[in-house]
Amino acid sequence: MDYKSLINTSELPGHVAIIMDGNGRWAKEHNKPRIFGHKNGVLSVRSVVEGAGEIGLKYLTLYAFSTENWNRPKVEVTALMQLLVATISKEVSTLNKNNVRLLTIGDIESLPGNCEKELEKAKEKTKNNTGLNLVLALSYSSKTEIVNTVKAIAKDVSEAKIGLDEINDTLIDDYLETATIQDPELLIRTSGEYRISNFLLWQIAYSELYFTDKLWPDFTKDDLFEAIVNYQKRERRFGMTSEQLTN
Repeated sequence: MDYKSLINTSELPGHVAIIMDGNGRWAKEHNKPRIFGHKNGVLSVRSVVEGAGEIGLKYLTLYAFSTENWNRPKVEVTALMQLLVATISKEVSTLNKNNVRLLTIGDIESLPGNCEKELEKAKEKTKNNTGLNLVLALSYSSKTEIVNTVKAIAKDVSEAKIGLDEINDTLIDDYLETATIQDPELLIRTSGEYRISNFLLWQIAYSELYFTDKLWPDFTKDDLFEAIVNYQKRERRFGMTSEQLTN
């Protein structure tokens, strides 16, 4: 089915976030090492970023590497970091060609020096692009983000920069790593898993959740289009009733 033709581009989610899961299982199904799955997962990233740009999405956040992923076998983590460096340096020209701006969230300083360097170079080279904002969540933990936010607010209260009565959800938004990024309206997770895995816990309070059994290396822009069509069929009530929305 041509899902792209079914998308109402005037009612797109402003921000789509994706938990890219299933690279390892995909590799196992093909009797290959796990890094083979990660390499093929890069092809899916390219396809999805291309599709997001085609329909005019404003923000696309990809959960590329969590803080928990550091606990994986060292050989896999090392290979992942090498793949990350190679991919970023290779894709910058394509990002610029497609007017994509690269952003990151997470503890980027915990990445190997060459990874951090390539990321910063890519962000600098794409900073003036005005199309899709591609956000990579790397060495990211939502719980850590929230803890750091609480610490920062507590510090500013102790220094009388803000008062206790000023603390509300809007102020907390301003202290998060995603302060300049709108909250996701749609969260997609691949590979048939039904959990959030410490990803954007505060930001997805009212996100629509979409789960697919497809492993990430099998996920393409057509699957992204299908998820958006599914999203557009839903009624977003934000705690209100259907009647309130129509009045």
